[in-house]
Amino acid sequence: QVHLVESGGGLAQPGGSLRLSCAASGILFDTYVMGWYRQAPGKQRELVATITTTSTTNYADSVKGRFTISRDDVKKTVYLQMNSLKPEDTAVYYCKADRTWGPAMEYWGEGTLVTVSS
Repeated sequence: QVHLVESGGGLAQPGGSLRLSCAASGILFDTYVMGWYRQAPGKQRELVATITTTSTTNYADSVKGRFTISRDDVKKTVYLQMNSLKPEDTAVYYCKADRTWGPAMEYWGEGTLVTVSS
């Protein structure tokens, strides 16, 4: 059974930092593209960042230069380092795994809430 478990969310002040983690189990982690998405209240879920199996990264324009995605294939974990946080970063952050072989398959975590407020 596949599980993606996010952690590290919470309350941060504007300008502060948080580090999210997503621990995976039940998948061949190093064969999956991993990503972080977020959904703010009343808005659609949107891409934050992705990292390929060769650690090529992609970021939404709104987070470029502030957020960094990374992965540890031994620990089967993907991270999102968030710096210079803004109130508009407030959202539920979700981890996603996309299989790179065979039929398309994706898995989602249940999300972790990030609130940026003074």
